[in-house]
Amino acid sequence: MAADPSRRRPVHHPAVSDVLSTLSEASATLADVQRRLDLEFSAAYPDHANPAKLVARVKRVVEEVAVLKEMSRDLLTEKQRLIDQIRVSLMAQRGMTQRLLAASGLPPLSDDDEAVLNSLNEVIQEWAAHVSPIPSGREIEDLDKNDANQILFSTTII
Repeated sequence: MAADPSRRRPVHHPAVSDVLSTLSEASATLADVQRRLDLEFSAAYPDHANPAKLVARVKRVVEEVAVLKEMSRDLLTEKQRLIDQIRVSLMAQRGMTQRLLAASGLPPLSDDDEAVLNSLNEVIQEWAAHVSPIPSGREIEDLDKNDANQILFSTTII
């Protein structure tokens, strides 16, 4: 039975073959060192204090924080888009209501309606202040380190 030509190992220059061989041996050695360290750490430390597992956990947390930061940015962007959309819609409806009231001869909007509008504008201005540009390093230091909302709202919405 003839060997399948597609399964033959590629022929390299002897120098390349030596480099590949050295890299392969180094990879096997590193894998062995990692296995031995894992065994040594597992024997020396309880599961929750194993330095190798702690490093792996820190790496996972860093990756997850990056994903959460991006998701938070997307959420804040969508929230801002909805606020803008609702504000435009409400202002258009308010204008149309005022025109309908004037055309029908009914009294204009009351002071209570104006207070609601002013309250809405204050809430929107407060939100806009929270999503202002990223503060400088000094301003970040002034933020309460334990206030996640404060830090979250110190980011820029793009």
